[in-house]
Amino acid sequence: MTDFTAVDKYLKSNLTTSLNELKTLCAQPSVAAQNLGMVETAQMVKRMLEARGFIAELHKTPGNPVVIAKRKGKSDKTLLIYNHYDVQPAEPFDLWTSPPFEPEERDGKVFGRGISDDKGHFTSRLLAIDALLDVYGELPCNVKFILEGEEEIGSVHLPDFVEINQDLLKADACIWEFGGVDHRDIPMQYLGLRGICYVELSVQTASMDVHSGLGGSIFPNAAWRLTWALNTLKDPDEHIRLPGFYDAVIPPTERDIQMLAELPPVGEEYISRYGLDHFLKDYQNDTELKIDSIFKPTCTICGLTSGYQGPGSKTVLPAKASAKVDFRLVPDQTPKQVLQQLREHLDREGYPDVAIKFLGGGPAARTDPDHPFVKLVVETSTEAFGDTMQLVPMVGGSGPNYAFVKTLKLPVVTTGIGYPGGNAHAPDENIRIDLYIKGAKHISRIIHAFGQT
Repeated sequence: MTDFTAVDKYLKSNLTTSLNELKTLCAQPSVAAQNLGMVETAQMVKRMLEARGFIAELHKTPGNPVVIAKRKGKSDKTLLIYNHYDVQPAEPFDLWTSPPFEPEERDGKVFGRGISDDKGHFTSRLLAIDALLDVYGELPCNVKFILEGEEEIGSVHLPDFVEINQDLLKADACIWEFGGVDHRDIPMQYLGLRGICYVELSVQTASMDVHSGLGGSIFPNAAWRLTWALNTLKDPDEHIRLPGFYDAVIPPTERDIQMLAELPPVGEEYISRYGLDHFLKDYQNDTELKIDSIFKPTCTICGLTSGYQGPGSKTVLPAKASAKVDFRLVPDQTPKQVLQQLREHLDREGYPDVAIKFLGGGPAARTDPDHPFVKLVVETSTEAFGDTMQLVPMVGGSGPNYAFVKTLKLPVVTTGIGYPGGNAHAPDENIRIDLYIKGAKHISRIIHAFGQT
């Protein structure tokens, strides 16, 4: 067994320096949805990697640049690490305890927009690399980084970038952008991500808003028109009514169900954490709830816009209405299929005037739980976290892992510094400093062990 005393000592003694680097990175806004600070952040990330001896380049895309960096190691094996440098919008600002782009440390945590999703994962990995270079003078294996700037807006251009640059991204295994512990502080190994098809539905019934007293009885109302169209998408029992929507769905295997059954109950924790009073249906047991939360495709109205929503009243008949809707997809559904099904459904229901704008997405993808790299990552987790990772067959969220699993044909694993109270995408986003160290410990052990295989 390798003695990591010197590595861990370096991590501890250089923690403050690493956290300061993280705070500097988070102080630089990089909101993809608002095109705020994207090129500046990409350049900053490039410089951070070059400071570690990586050969780094900015690659143009039709959207935000992709950062690719590589450094040769002792072994010929190559580990690809995927992160993203873009973050969610910080609004509403008034719900933050401290300003979102002025990172603040308090109560053993650091707060700031993007600090958990995903900049803290990135810098904790850099800290692990710093420790390995300090102790061994070289990396145990080749390491490549790929950082994109559009993950929070659906990774619109990344799949094409990966397809075109397969030789540049050639590797033997991949570490994904996130990971962490559950509500018990047990590290979790998420073996896949659901897919997503994100759309904007819109309708226009007039060239301008109209006085509701004039048009309310005789003019079409865009808000009602869209509301009625949305109402056709699924039944009260949550059955999605798009033609053929469930035809491609692959149900969970017995192994999937077994892995979920071995995980701790989550129902009561969800009820408590999110202030719920019920779920969408009465589940017979917690395993049934877990199965639905991962292996059941969804149709979610994410936002509605029409007419007047300011203080007081404004008697207006809206001319335009729009809604953001996401479909979370399971194997083997694809966004292309869903877009076609959605168009057919709206036309059949009498809503050919409702326009569909595709905002991004991709299919679901999974890694074999029995892959040797999964075993390596799980085995090295025990010493780093104090507990052994538990396997989760898939997680309900989405990301561009399909390009890495299917196009690059890589096993993709998760590990990191996340925890349920991290408030990713919400005000007071934060990381725990103790998990920051544990995440760096795990990355250092993964890289070292991978170099020995």
